[in-house]
Amino acid sequence: MQSRTRIILGVDAGTTSVKTVAFDLDGRIASVSRSSVRVQRAEDGRAEADMNHIWDAAATTIAAVVDDIGDAEIVAIGVTGQGDGAWLVDADGRPVGPAALWLDGRAHERLDEWLDDGRAAAVHQATGSPLFSGALPILVDELMAADPTLRERVTTQLNCKDWLRFKLTGRRATDPSEASRTYLDTATGAYAEELFPALRQEHVREYLPEVLDPQQIAGRLEPRVAAALGLPEGLPVVVGVVDTAAAGIGLGVLDDGRGYAILGTTSLVGINHASRADVRSESSIVLATGRGSQVLESMAPMTGTPNLDWVRATLGLADEDWVVVEKQAVAVAPGSGGVIYLPYGAPSGERAPFFAPDASASWLGMSVTTTAGQLLRSVYEGLAFSLRESTDALGLDGPLLVCGGGSDSDLLCTILADVLARDIVRQDEPEVGARGVATLAMAAIGLADDLHDASRRLTPSTTTFSPDAARTALYDDAYALFLATRDALRPHWGGLRRLRDSAEQHPAPESPAH
Repeated sequence: MQSRTRIILGVDAGTTSVKTVAFDLDGRIASVSRSSVRVQRAEDGRAEADMNHIWDAAATTIAAVVDDIGDAEIVAIGVTGQGDGAWLVDADGRPVGPAALWLDGRAHERLDEWLDDGRAAAVHQATGSPLFSGALPILVDELMAADPTLRERVTTQLNCKDWLRFKLTGRRATDPSEASRTYLDTATGAYAEELFPALRQEHVREYLPEVLDPQQIAGRLEPRVAAALGLPEGLPVVVGVVDTAAAGIGLGVLDDGRGYAILGTTSLVGINHASRADVRSESSIVLATGRGSQVLESMAPMTGTPNLDWVRATLGLADEDWVVVEKQAVAVAPGSGGVIYLPYGAPSGERAPFFAPDASASWLGMSVTTTAGQLLRSVYEGLAFSLRESTDALGLDGPLLVCGGGSDSDLLCTILADVLARDIVRQDEPEVGARGVATLAMAAIGLADDLHDASRRLTPSTTTFSPDAARTALYDDAYALFLATRDALRPHWGGLRRLRDSAEQHPAPESPAH
């Protein structure tokens, strides 16, 4: 009698979509279901999401995958998701309001105050990471200043994947990677108790959940949830990690000294260190991995794929498939006809490899002969230049493993290989974040000897993009211009931000009567 195929589910809740992926024990994808989620934006810089809608999206995708794989035996669930922001729930486990996301920029003025009075430095000293406007410590003050009733209504802060796991199991918990972005001392692995009085946030300590080993089984699927999703009651749900750390596990980057890049809504370049003492930069984000004293040091520039979405829409190509759009950029010679794009389009500015909350995007070097294809290609090149700055700062050597939605683009991977002068290695099957937490789950329930064994079993084949020497030489010159022009504009970013804020407060005048 043939045995049933055993399946591990990986749930990955990103900023714009939630997906559930079914992996067999050889790492093959048996089924995928996606559901889009909305980011609600406002002119004051806020970026929010409906927490119940995100749970509904996760539940819908889980149920769809369960239905699709038929009689396969599902043995565990791993969950990951977007990090940072404020995801606040009450005593009954209900959201007290929409989640303020990592790209929320409404606290930029408060951030200036914290930078001046030393509170931002206190966060940096404890966590190892610089503060930015989408981080919990500053967002919680911003939210409670706007609505003082939150202070009494909030019971727990649960980041995105923690919220989904809570809905699955009823357990309120987090892991070291998520806690590293709130109040965790990444050198010790415990919450930095001295940080709460330093920030005048003693009350926030009560909101923080327990920190669990990422490979630990956090709980079992609740009966009513199991029935609704078509899953077996008592199914183990693993703690998991934030999506950036899950991607590293999904790529098989587990050991000290190894690194990778994510080309997603934001970019990320990361490298594992034996301990926080090995961190190279004051501007990097430091995450405790939960594997002993190891930390992941990363540069997480805000310069991600929204730049590409924006330029596609701006050029009137929003309704065109990306394959069609990219043909215009592929047809343009490297160097984009002398056009350089500064990819700092996020409303909250830039956070790595330098900190500049007022940073803004620019095209430079244009003329009336500049074509739409040159503008388009320059955005790809600008993203690659930004990543080069981060890889240089972290001292990454050798081939670079990449993932994220942007890595689906052969053009972007080719440009990266030329700009970074190294091989770019992309997995042939996507969904590395979901694969990462499936790997954790496989190890947690004893279907592999350890995490390294689970990673070997689940890692798929790869495609390599190699650099071209002539294009690399051209891009070396273009990169030097990228840095020089960017740094020349930096002193004016504050004024440009003020001008933009002022313009948003004054509607366009009506056309004069004739």
